[in-house]
Amino acid sequence: MQNPRKAARPARRSRSSAHGGGGRDGTAPAGKCWLFGTHAVAAALANPRRVYERLLVTEAEHPVLEEAARAGGRGLQVNPELVQRARLDDLLGPEAVHQGVAMLAQILPSLSLEEALERPGPVLVLDQVTDPRNVGAILRSAAAFGAACIVVQDRNAPEETAVLAKAASGALETVPFVREVNLSRAIEMLQKAGCWTVGLDAGGTILNGAGFDGRRVALVLGAEGRGLRRLTRESCDEVAGLYMPGEMESLNVSVAAALGLYELVRRGMPAA
Repeated sequence: MQNPRKAARPARRSRSSAHGGGGRDGTAPAGKCWLFGTHAVAAALANPRRVYERLLVTEAEHPVLEEAARAGGRGLQVNPELVQRARLDDLLGPEAVHQGVAMLAQILPSLSLEEALERPGPVLVLDQVTDPRNVGAILRSAAAFGAACIVVQDRNAPEETAVLAKAASGALETVPFVREVNLSRAIEMLQKAGCWTVGLDAGGTILNGAGFDGRRVALVLGAEGRGLRRLTRESCDEVAGLYMPGEMESLNVSVAAALGLYELVRRGMPAA
């Protein structure tokens, strides 16, 4: 990273597929995905919008089940299946840090941009950011700093996967992930809805959160390495970069998103 309301959309069909309940390395039937890790699965259990079909744990008193019991709420939709850790390793792949729990879930239904904007806070727009770990980390920062939603171009954004959900550490369940066909049109919709769109990129002014008092901001971030595309950049109301006095000229896009959000919200911090 360089210096009137619509009904909820149906769940999108996953591009990955496998037969039955899933295959090696976490592949899942179309329209479904595997989630793993304590934070990701606990957040999914607490999300009333999440529909899931299997819940696999390596111990009867797994922390995720204890957390669900403490939280109360809707309760479990299915009985947990007790499996050996090797079964999860084989199902999800040897690199998966599953922490002894996995869930086969349906892909979350997508909200419209109008619905997502009913939530308070800044907006993040991702221009062809494709790495699921980066997108997951951005979701986590969006949740931490009270962002309303993340907007992506449908064909140039990662699917909902276990890797993305694990990196998001539960934020996939709480921050709307809005998919749009045309990103320039989505930016125009944000502007018509009262958002001041700021392309976060080198070559502009220094991003100063205090300068946006009274405005709702949508930060637009470009792809890893390439930055903002020309048309996306020209669609923004302004372009601004992060203040970086050191020798590095760029940051990972997920780090840039976190710093940009912090700059926007820090003026509202309570006094020490």
